[in-house]
Amino acid sequence: MDAPPVINQATPASPPETTAPAPEAMERKPPQVTNAPPTGRMFPCGKCGAKLEYDPAQRNLKCPYCGHEEVIAPGQLAGNAELDLDGYLRGAQIDAQASASGQLQEVKCPGCGASQEISDLYLTTACKFCATHLVNEPESARKLVFPELVLPFIIPQRDAVTRFNGWVKALWFAPNDLTQFANLGRLRGMYLPFWTYDAMTYSAYTGQRGDDYWVTVSYTVTVNGRTEYRTRQERRTRWTWVSGEVDNFFDDVLVCGSQVLPTEMVNKLTPWELRKLVPYKPDYLSGFDSLRYQISLLTGYKLAQEIMAAAIRELCRRDIGGDHQVVSTVNTQYTGVTFKHLLLPIWVATYQYHNKTYHILVNAQTGEVVGTRPYSWVKIALAVLAGLVLLAAIVGIIAMKAQK
Repeated sequence: MDAPPVINQATPASPPETTAPAPEAMERKPPQVTNAPPTGRMFPCGKCGAKLEYDPAQRNLKCPYCGHEEVIAPGQLAGNAELDLDGYLRGAQIDAQASASGQLQEVKCPGCGASQEISDLYLTTACKFCATHLVNEPESARKLVFPELVLPFIIPQRDAVTRFNGWVKALWFAPNDLTQFANLGRLRGMYLPFWTYDAMTYSAYTGQRGDDYWVTVSYTVTVNGRTEYRTRQERRTRWTWVSGEVDNFFDDVLVCGSQVLPTEMVNKLTPWELRKLVPYKPDYLSGFDSLRYQISLLTGYKLAQEIMAAAIRELCRRDIGGDHQVVSTVNTQYTGVTFKHLLLPIWVATYQYHNKTYHILVNAQTGEVVGTRPYSWVKIALAVLAGLVLLAAIVGIIAMKAQK
């Protein structure tokens, strides 16, 4: 039998290109509109708030009422420029930085007459004595943004229970009594406050594009004491500095305004069919708890910018192209920023299992179920034991065959 080959030296046909050219020699790409706003979309003037029809491709917005002008110059975008939302609220009796604080307010029930203290986090709730629908209007909420739109409940409570039971059955190693401990008879409907933000963004970037290519590399091996010359293909990457611009319209970037429930769980209830939103009416809230926002309008805008910034970096990577991308800098101008305050419906249950709290959330529009769950360590132990028994049986069969 021939001895395995011994590789003495790998000699590349040419050295790999590991350095990029100087930024002065970078490749400049033309502006790319990745998503444009719909035709007829109205944008607000950043100074007086007047509604204007705006063509983002013209890169210019001039208000005929106050003369305010926004000009976007290709490749000359200011770093992280922001549009101050206070411009939209000028003259309004609301505070863009205010939010519900949890302050208690005494409310008298019109049904049973009982007085009770209710947090200003609640816009509406039920009397704890007779379940009469209560509207909570404390002084501390006077300067808050009032809900503009609401998404009515579509999934009834019985369907929410059915969907949860299906979710439980699909769980691995769930305790048998999970459904009992979840106490779904107390599953309650709730409206959560949300912000949505729209913006036209212009983002200038710099980065590097990596293009792969293949080279033939020669090397020597020793086979049975003799030297042989061989070749193989090796991949290299050629890096090029690039710059460009991506322009994108963001529509309804959603930010939950409440911190009552875990944010990571609420975010998993997406997507919401926001096209089914209807103008706010108090009737929609009857029989349900409704929360006020704890995240202010301006804080929500900063969170929305973080969401948009992550999407913009991905758009820059796509625009760079090639086999590999490195995004070095991104400077974004946000223009035509608008916002809405919404109430979205969920079914929620909070339960205790072995002295630990778990949450169940059901999207009351789509039926999507999100929950935290306990594990049955008895089931896990039995599964591990069964696996060990099966492994031992397989090893025993192999050993018996080897003896024959």
